[in-house]
Amino acid sequence: MTLARQDVAKVAKLARLALSTEELDRMTAELSQIVGFVAQLEPLDTAAVAPLAHPLETQNVFRDDVPAPSLTTAQALQAAPRHDGECFLVPAVLGESGAA
Repeated sequence: MTLARQDVAKVAKLARLALSTEELDRMTAELSQIVGFVAQLEPLDTAAVAPLAHPLETQNVFRDDVPAPSLTTAQALQAAPRHDGECFLVPAVLGESGAA
């Protein structure tokens, strides 16, 4: 299956990626190849295959979440370069309005 260049450009726009003409051409070719590989699986009968999230047996290796004493606000802010007494103050990364 071959993807259309317009489809890749639309997906890039939705992902907010600014691709040059060369990058768009390369991505179109590479994504078409990937979709082709996935299409090869289409004729396989997978009715007896159970869905799975991971091909290997896995187990949770995290400890139990047990409440424990925590830092006070003053202790947490003690080493902060900037704070207002309640929160850490950090430089804005999204502009003044917070909109992207």
